[in-house]
Amino acid sequence: MITIIADRSRTDHPHWPVPAERRTVTVLFVDIVGSTALVDRLDPEDVRALQRAYFDTVAGVLHRWQGVVEKYVGDAVMALFGARNSDGFDAYRAVRAGLEIQAALDRHSTVGDIRLRVRVGVATGEVVVDLGDAVSGGHGVASGAVITTAARLQEYAPPGAVALCATTARATAGLIAQRQLASVPVTGRVSPMPVWHAVGPIRPSAARHDGPLIGRRRELATISEQLIRALRERSPRWVSVVGPAGSGRSRLLHELTRALPTVDGVSVRWSVVGCPPYPDQVLAPIAELARNLAGIRHGDGPATVRKRLTDTLTPLFAPDRVAAAVPALQRLLAAPDSGADALNGAAICRDVLLRLAADGPLVVAVDDVDRAAPVVSRFLHALFSTATARGLPLAVLTVHQPQWADTRPGPARRVTIRPLATVQSGRLLRHLLARAGQPVALVDRLLPLVGGRPGHATAYVAAVTTGTDPTVGGLPEAVHRAASAELDRFGGEHRAVLMAAGTLDGGISGAAIDRALDWAPGRSAAALRDLVAAGLLLPRRAGGYAFTAPALRQVAAERLPRALRAVFARRAADAPRPHSVLPVARQTDSRAVDVHPTTVSAGTVHAGTVHAGTVHAGTVSAGAVSAGAVSGSPARHAEVVRLNTALADPAPQPRRMPVSTGTSSAASSRDISSPLSVRRLRAVATAGATPPARTMPASHTDTLTELRQRADRLPAANRAAPAVPTSAGRLTSAGVGAPPGTTHGVPAVVPVHPLEGLAASA
Repeated sequence: MITIIADRSRTDHPHWPVPAERRTVTVLFVDIVGSTALVDRLDPEDVRALQRAYFDTVAGVLHRWQGVVEKYVGDAVMALFGARNSDGFDAYRAVRAGLEIQAALDRHSTVGDIRLRVRVGVATGEVVVDLGDAVSGGHGVASGAVITTAARLQEYAPPGAVALCATTARATAGLIAQRQLASVPVTGRVSPMPVWHAVGPIRPSAARHDGPLIGRRRELATISEQLIRALRERSPRWVSVVGPAGSGRSRLLHELTRALPTVDGVSVRWSVVGCPPYPDQVLAPIAELARNLAGIRHGDGPATVRKRLTDTLTPLFAPDRVAAAVPALQRLLAAPDSGADALNGAAICRDVLLRLAADGPLVVAVDDVDRAAPVVSRFLHALFSTATARGLPLAVLTVHQPQWADTRPGPARRVTIRPLATVQSGRLLRHLLARAGQPVALVDRLLPLVGGRPGHATAYVAAVTTGTDPTVGGLPEAVHRAASAELDRFGGEHRAVLMAAGTLDGGISGAAIDRALDWAPGRSAAALRDLVAAGLLLPRRAGGYAFTAPALRQVAAERLPRALRAVFARRAADAPRPHSVLPVARQTDSRAVDVHPTTVSAGTVHAGTVHAGTVHAGTVSAGAVSAGAVSGSPARHAEVVRLNTALADPAPQPRRMPVSTGTSSAASSRDISSPLSVRRLRAVATAGATPPARTMPASHTDTLTELRQRADRLPAANRAAPAVPTSAGRLTSAGVGAPPGTTHGVPAVVPVHPLEGLAASA
């Protein structure tokens, strides 16, 4: 029986409102060389044993690299990477899986003395994915031309090789050693297809930071202050530099090493290491720390390694300890896995760092720590705790993306990297364009695209240098991969909210998203709050939300298949016009509120158009709310009438006013003259008793619950007479804004939907 391994932790979600997505995935296609001749000369039982061993080996490797087996075609296996979740390194994981499959089959025979040889093709492109079936063994998960491309590529790969398409080669450049071959003809294509062969993983080179630092002065000063206090006061601190991909985290770390060479005249030792994506062995970052401390370069021979380790340890330890520590560190450098020898070497590396900190200020910085294995976090925690107990001048600086949830011990500080200001982004673009020999006038076209992220600015300028017009074509591949990974931090309803938000032409609001997804009003509120906290959306001062980066919006919108885009567009077109209703928002603090008056006139709200909790900016008048305009139970109707009448206030409203949250009687009296008095649906006057038009704010209105609480605090003299039913089936209230004896009629059936804490905007 063939073993199929499914990664349930990545594929199970309780609810997925959008059933299919257009996604950029990487497809791996592996097939046995000469399988027909092999099967013909074997006994059927041997064939079965051979197939089991082969498929189990392939499936095990794919599982380790988070690939999903889409189908088995005879002796061939097709797998998808990034079908449901992307980390930005889908192509890299697919190529590593292909290389590991070849190595695993070469290491041992599957049955008897038979050694299988396979070809592997890896291609990257856009497909439509059925998300519900994107699990191992889900046949027919993806549809797109890239699947055929991967199958064709493996046909041109020599036995034991991994062939790559151009997109995959670009996505893995700098991470995988490659060799370009002559282009090959492909059936059905006019031009030949370029092919690369993957040679093996390589160590990523350090990024160049030779341009001027634009912006980030505040972050640089904040982090420097924290580090100086830790080193000067001998009170270790853990500082986390947090920001999304492309925000310039690594550049900021580079500037810190230059900005803080000394503290109080004493030299600061910086021990900086970066974590590559999916390191070959879990202790590789710690081995890199030891290598940097001793000044060992990659490629140094055993004699050089031993000498430099001995020279580094001799001033720190006794001779007998040096004699035992050097071989242990050599074993760590040679094989930084999770074995006992490597763990012993990691413990010695920690002791070395502590001894160095005892001699002088030390900063241990780890870039992209969210890529590292948990054992690296445990190493840093142990280092920090011991330094704290000993009172050493040591600081730990970690750089990572917002989703990394590691708990930092002691007095941890978190510094978030914000987007660059528009002026700063313009300066950066001008510098990059000038250095690339491109017209500086392109700044105006590129500025709206970068979203304040230096990495995006660099990618767009690089696209321009290749002759691509980024304002017309798609996103640069690097930006697209990073944005896809950010969106895929969430699944289910959160991702559906992002995709719906990406299709909205105007502002993003909870009410508009609920309409697009055909949800009950207020259902998207919790997801919107989570997305704001995660840094994907920003609340706007005028109400609603915006994407933190334009690339996020574009990728979110492009995820939707054409049919779903049409559905969302139709629902958006069927939405009520913005001038037909009033805004409902919520204020719970005492900050001043800008009041934008909206004219209230007669006859503008019609039956069935107003729902409490989803009211939008517009014009409302006395006599304008007709039967059916607000729906609900009679009890709710009576509640609204009581609030409308009790809160009527003929006093003119100021342009700015504080919103108080106090509970004292003085605060309650001030609430009466606050925006509360204009946050209401006025009772409909009978003929001849229509009150004059009033100006009302277009935002910052209170919820019905707050109105009810404030009405209960009104003095008895200010409260309206109780509403009583009339023979016409309508409720009336007397004595509010009309001569004695005049009654105000309101529809008898008023369904009121609670806001559930969501501020709806136009």
